[in-house]
Amino acid sequence: MAEWKHTTPAPSSTSMSSLGQALSRGRISRPDAFQLQKSLSKCSKLGMDVLEVSVLVIYTGGTIGMKETPEGLVPAPGCLVPYLRSLPTLHDEKYAQDKHVYDRYKPSENVCVLPLSNQNKRVVYRILEYKPLLDSSNMTPADWEKIAKDIEKYYVQYNGFVVLHGTDTMAYTSSALSFMCKNLGKPVIVTGSQLPIYELRTDGRDNLLVALLLAGEFNIPEVGLYFYQKLYRGNRATKVDCASFDAFTSPNLPPLADAEIDIKINKDIIWWPCKTEKFTVDTQLNCNVGVLRLFPGITNETVKAFLQPPMAGVILETFGSGNAPDRQDLMDIIRQAIERGVIMINCTQCLRGSVTTSYATGQALEKAGVVAGFDITPEAALSKLSYVLAKQDLSIKEKKEMMQCNLRGEMTDDSKKLSLSDSRFIQDIAKSLSINCDEELGAIRDALTPTLVCVAAKAGDIEALEALREMGSDMITADYDGRTPLHVAACEGHVKVVEYLLSKGASVYARDCFGKTPLHSAVHCRHKDVVKLLRKTGAHFSPAEIVDAGTKLHSLAASGDSKGLEIWKLAGVGQKPTGVASATGSK
Repeated sequence: MAEWKHTTPAPSSTSMSSLGQALSRGRISRPDAFQLQKSLSKCSKLGMDVLEVSVLVIYTGGTIGMKETPEGLVPAPGCLVPYLRSLPTLHDEKYAQDKHVYDRYKPSENVCVLPLSNQNKRVVYRILEYKPLLDSSNMTPADWEKIAKDIEKYYVQYNGFVVLHGTDTMAYTSSALSFMCKNLGKPVIVTGSQLPIYELRTDGRDNLLVALLLAGEFNIPEVGLYFYQKLYRGNRATKVDCASFDAFTSPNLPPLADAEIDIKINKDIIWWPCKTEKFTVDTQLNCNVGVLRLFPGITNETVKAFLQPPMAGVILETFGSGNAPDRQDLMDIIRQAIERGVIMINCTQCLRGSVTTSYATGQALEKAGVVAGFDITPEAALSKLSYVLAKQDLSIKEKKEMMQCNLRGEMTDDSKKLSLSDSRFIQDIAKSLSINCDEELGAIRDALTPTLVCVAAKAGDIEALEALREMGSDMITADYDGRTPLHVAACEGHVKVVEYLLSKGASVYARDCFGKTPLHSAVHCRHKDVVKLLRKTGAHFSPAEIVDAGTKLHSLAASGDSKGLEIWKLAGVGQKPTGVASATGSK
């Protein structure tokens, strides 16, 4: 998918430094300075390049695309795209008809373009409609596999993905996709609606619009579930209401984003991939799993029958904080199944809270060999167990250990880190400026953090980066130009720093305000080892960028610049990128 930029003059960055000098010399008051800074930031945003980003919408079915029939609501094939193209909020027809856009997208009837957003980005999205479209009640693990493989197939071609899905099993699908997608570096947003998008009163139009913006404009490398103004981690969400637009919640984790007047991203809890490995999809699942909900008076015969072969894994939904009837005969049946190789996970029936061993009845399950699931949801526990059991190279013990590891943010990590706002450094700056207001203190923190981290990256100072990280700084915060520490380290050629940043969640897909990634920086500055490392982690140019590089390559060839040509080749130019395929038509 192409990325097109319309460049407008940007205001000079010296305005920000002038603001700081005026404040330090007492020429303007602090309130006026903060207001001026806000205005300058707005002007800077207006001066940024307009970037066209691409999103693939995988339309699997669900209520959002259903129409009424004598037999009830059923999916309506071939109707969604024409309808979306009739809505000004979901398709800018004037822009699409512009010659340079129309010529590029004319071959596909399934392309729509959002109006220009306040992020100065324009989301171009393509609908990949499945055949047949499904009610989500009919979803199976085979359908999860199909979705995951399509994400893998088109991963290089798109900046993000939206999966349109029915609500009934949406939490299961988003959980399963989160485990199937390893080292995910781009947003995958699962959404749908409670009422068809064709209805006068529907939540479908807003859910789709915000999901497209989240997938195209924000750096959220997770499988998320968006519904009714909230983006939840996909493996933390559960459906709690079948008669409300506010149908989902995340019992033990705040939303990743809130979409009200502004879209606010909770960066502190985003699950960043912390490995220098490429994105891959692992679709192997063991479907011999089940959920057994305990109830008062449950019989031994019921439990014994449920645990019979070929059952390989069981989610045991227990009372309260992980308790079960402390009956010796029942414990013997559970123990015998575990000794046969059945893995059992203890999950609470409560919506909120975690499994503990505070009570003797909970300890009895632990002694029998049942693995604690902590605060994982039943939907996530089931898909995780299916994913782990399919790993043939692991022993039973290793699989149990893996079930207790936090693989994709599905369980709460109790480790705590220091807060930058509580650090002596920030407090001393606030004191010197006579600041005691929380809002102004927060403004100082937000202004200093990106600069400090980027300066440490430029200097190649891993020790300083680690100290900042321990104080609560993240390694992905961008400066006023949208450049992340990884951009800076790649530009400077600091291989060790690049490796460190990638291990702490830095994204190779982050783009600055000019649409450039860290790979662009490494290639431009000719740092061969950094290019190799970024490519190993999955960095790539978009298909359109590869085409646009032709002029540069001709220039390098004409001047006999063999080193320059080698750098571009290492970056993947001159090779057919994996996953570049047409997403037109239906499946």
